[in-house]
Amino acid sequence: MRRRAFIALLLGLLPQNGQAAPFLPDLRAGRAALLMRHAHAPGTGDPPGFRLDDCATQRTLSQQGRAQARAWGEALRAMGLARATVLSSAWCRCRETAELLGLGPVAHHPALDRITAGADAAERTASLRSVLRNWRGGALVLVTHEGNITALTGVSPAQGGAVVVRTGDGAGEAIATIDPPPV
Repeated sequence: MRRRAFIALLLGLLPQNGQAAPFLPDLRAGRAALLMRHAHAPGTGDPPGFRLDDCATQRTLSQQGRAQARAWGEALRAMGLARATVLSSAWCRCRETAELLGLGPVAHHPALDRITAGADAAERTASLRSVLRNWRGGALVLVTHEGNITALTGVSPAQGGAVVVRTGDGAGEAIATIDPPPV
């Protein structure tokens, strides 16, 4: 029931006259991208000694997080995004979020990996902005971490939240912020 409420909430972004929200045609056509923070993963950061090749050593999605990711996928399909290019950070919580969306194969992109230091932030943000500036391939969903989203947009979404950002000219400019699904 809560998943249906989220879908209705997202669809509520559509005006009463049935026309799409201003960003929806751009999202479908790849002139905007959905920049998601991974779904709910309890805690902050990662445990000491975590390894990217071993999810058991990382902070991972909770059952709530898995439900959030599935709800996102359902909502996006209800909005007409049945398929998308899905890029993710290498961290397990991001990859699992991306996979549970069910929008297509998930590929890793280093620009989405967790920012760990000041110089790293500038380099990853520039790389992410470049991905967005040069995007020409239709619907794009990017799953990453709070720090990456904040560095690019100035927006700090909750776990499972998202920001719709421009691609091409104005790459990374926030168009809309969407709260996480209430699961």
